[in-house]
Amino acid sequence: MTERRPIDKPGKTQARPLADILRNTIKDAFAKQGFAATELVTRWGEIVGPEIAAHCEPDKIQWPRSYGANDAPPGTLVLRVEGPTAIEIQHLSGVILQRVNRFFGWQAVTDLRLRQAPLARRNKPKPPVPDHAAAERMAASLTEINDEKLRAALARLGTAIGKP
Repeated sequence: MTERRPIDKPGKTQARPLADILRNTIKDAFAKQGFAATELVTRWGEIVGPEIAAHCEPDKIQWPRSYGANDAPPGTLVLRVEGPTAIEIQHLSGVILQRVNRFFGWQAVTDLRLRQAPLARRNKPKPPVPDHAAAERMAASLTEINDEKLRAALARLGTAIGKP
């Protein structure tokens, strides 16, 4: 006699985490631009360093067609670069290619092309303006701390993180 397994009712679907759905969508969008992994874009600052990442960002990787070879030929990394810094990025192309290939763990790209266009920068929030009056009030409440510099530093820290 065979064992019966419960059958899911037709039309019923299980809820999927939004992260799984977005991961697949983002993966498809990046694949259209030639990126095998999203990490090249999301971790660009870590890969090339903050000095280089401040002036350029990866736009796409152009992969040449392979004609029957088992190994895929290396691609061309297209970088979006701000106009005035394009010449400096061009001079650093060897460093950029080396760092990208080290990240991939194989010689994924051998050429670099620059496209002058504005960067799609993420706007960093401006640091809050310190409230000196609140820091002084907080310093006055820290009577058990004898060291004046420590009391002032703790008061500034307290107002910066918003703890009254």
